Amino acid sequence: MRKHRKKVRIMNRQISAKRIRMMLVLSFVFFAVSGGFLSAGASEKFPSSLTPRLQELLQQEMQSIHAASQQILTSMIEGDDTRTAELAQQIHDSFILRQSMTGEDKTDFMRTVPQEFVAMDRAFHATAAELAQAARVSDREGQHAAFARMIESCTDCHAQFATVRFPGFQL
Repeated sequence: MRKHRKKVRIMNRQISAKRIRMMLVLSFVFFAVSGGFLSAGASEKFPSSLTPRLQELLQQEMQSIHAASQQILTSMIEGDDTRTAELAQQIHDSFILRQSMTGEDKTDFMRTVPQEFVAMDRAFHATAAELAQAARVSDREGQHAAFARMIESCTDCHAQFATVRFPGFQL
């Protein structure tokens, strides 16, 4: 019986190590693609009519998400659920675009940006809220799953809307 428990503990550690490695790989992909969203020019799906101010706001939001995501990865690896929850909630609440846009900016944004982008952005922020909630209740599996979905949604969005900036996503 003891040998069986020991084997189960070893297997659980191996699974956790695999999850951490998977998160690191996903995080690397996220960090590689999120560092300069729209900074080198708008994607073909974001017409050049996107104002410089909107480009700057998008870039600020991506940089904020990037920094918080790096810290989330560290806090998850360290088992710091409180910090993970705080950071994920910050991502959920960031909405730099919404908080910083004037009425004119909002009009320009909605005229320029595809509704698919808006929907993907909303889903991303909802996933950040799920991560925050999982961290609040120390649900490590839930945290891993939500964080992986966040990273995946970043890469999906970049692949769809920022292939000029990130040519690795071009088909």
